Amino acid sequence: MPVAFLTAEQERRYGRYANEPSPAQLAQYFHLDDADRARIDHRRRPYNRLGFALQLGTVRFLGTFLDDPTDVPNTVVTFVAQQLGITDSTDLAQYGVGDTHWDHAREIRQHYGYHAFADPSEYFRLVRWMYARAWVSDERPSMLFDLATARLVERKVLLPGVTVLARLVARVRDRAAQRLWRLLASLPTAEQHASLEGLLTVPAGNRSSHVDRLRHSPTRMSSTALVRAVQRFEDIQALGVREISLAHVPPSRLTTLGRYAAAVWAPTIARMPDDRRIATLLAFARTMETTALDDALDLLDLMITDMLAKAKKLGQAERLRTVQDLDEAALRLREACAILFDDACADAQVRNTVFTHVPRAHLADAMDTVAALTRPPDDNYYQERVTQYGRVRRFLPRLLRVIPFQSTSAGQPVLDALHFLSALDGRRPPLVQDAPCEVVPRGWQRLVLGSNGHIDRRAYTLCVMERLQDNLRRRDVFVPASERWSDPRVKLIHGAQWEAMRPQVCRALGRQERPEPELKALAEQLETAYQRTASNFSTNAAVRLESHQGRDRLILTGLDKEQNLENLRRNHYAPIRHGSPCVTYETKVMRPQGAKRCAPSKATFLIMRSRP
Repeated sequence: MPVAFLTAEQERRYGRYANEPSPAQLAQYFHLDDADRARIDHRRRPYNRLGFALQLGTVRFLGTFLDDPTDVPNTVVTFVAQQLGITDSTDLAQYGVGDTHWDHAREIRQHYGYHAFADPSEYFRLVRWMYARAWVSDERPSMLFDLATARLVERKVLLPGVTVLARLVARVRDRAAQRLWRLLASLPTAEQHASLEGLLTVPAGNRSSHVDRLRHSPTRMSSTALVRAVQRFEDIQALGVREISLAHVPPSRLTTLGRYAAAVWAPTIARMPDDRRIATLLAFARTMETTALDDALDLLDLMITDMLAKAKKLGQAERLRTVQDLDEAALRLREACAILFDDACADAQVRNTVFTHVPRAHLADAMDTVAALTRPPDDNYYQERVTQYGRVRRFLPRLLRVIPFQSTSAGQPVLDALHFLSALDGRRPPLVQDAPCEVVPRGWQRLVLGSNGHIDRRAYTLCVMERLQDNLRRRDVFVPASERWSDPRVKLIHGAQWEAMRPQVCRALGRQERPEPELKALAEQLETAYQRTASNFSTNAAVRLESHQGRDRLILTGLDKEQNLENLRRNHYAPIRHGSPCVTYETKVMRPQGAKRCAPSKATFLIMRSRP
């Protein structure tokens, strides 16, 4: 259970003033309202009043009382002293002497509702909240430490010592990890257990274990590399861990454990306790299966892109090679057409005149050259793409046999073509004429169907590969077990999975499981703020409603810069008393439809939270 996860900077700023508070923080945490001043004014001596106010602001800002209550930045002392009408030259040294400041701290705790960290109810809520976050999200310990600190400040629980909270974070994360290992280790069957243990063995004649071999992703872009990538996915799939239901295991925890297993040495995994070893191997197999599938599909996408690029390069090179022949043939045809457009040449003598200037054989050769070298407007180097059939033929049978493609309604023609190609392999002779042609676009029809209507297998295969890439990128064709190439719609949490995760997610977010209480509380808060704002709207000259293009707009009088922040908060905002200085809240409320133009909208209270 390691606890040395805090950085020196985190330890330095925990529970003390690490830097000078910003003007916004001064106004939020050290502003004193009338009730605060009434309680402070009971003190007779200036240094007692100033010291009480500084402790009050400190516990609001830091969430704890300082051992030396006078160890406060000068900007804070000046800001608080100005509100109390005390000169900043007041000597605070006397305040730190004796038990007066301890009495003040006790009074602040009792009157403002602060709790000790050891309070059983608050301690239980904190541990339960931390455990829910550690189980669902597997956050880094330093992040969980900062979040726990912010929660304690928000709930008005005095911060414990830094090592106390750090050890608690470590214990909670250790409990969550132990639970994960026990849960995962109990899921595999005896046969699956043996398959997972076999990942750590080193085959005879090899120098690395199966785990090390399965870790390596493809590093080259070739048909052979793609075959090996598909074989890698098939080997991991043979472990049979896909059939194990992990719906009740948080995906982030499984991913983190699998990532750790993919980075650590195989002997390190072999030395782990039984539960942790099996859990680590199961997470590795489950996450690596998805990774291997994604790697194979990524390589397939790169392969198709490379084939299209090479076909284009070959086509452009061929056009450059034959451009001189094409120019010569075009000039001959131009010479013949010039005679045709010559009005001085009689119609009856056109053919004789043309053949006199351009021999008939030369003109026929020019026509044949133009027919052979020119391309249709919709041609995109399709003929050169067909030459890449040899590369596709090496990996296509295994690819279609191992990877389970699925599709939406828009990608169904491609899926039908893939099924046809998969069934076509091994047939003698192949019945290519029964191929579904809905997948063939207009540009490919000339090569796929041909002039006699017979389907060309090579052209059909390359056409399907091109359409497969397009549909994969649009997710009209997808692979359910993949992460990057799966159906995006299934990533939404719904149904039984959401019902199973609802308590932990709501507990981690600090929300109730049912929406009705949350909506009721928000509605009451909105109504209260709306009524308060409406009662002060007619007397507030800084705010008005104007109609613009049939819609009401809220117009606010421009404010000065930071020097007016305190006046704005005192006159228009109910100050926020508690919360972490590192958390920012943002609320957006829409104006209800049908509201009267003379009444303020319910969004107004965000800007005009006037006191009653």
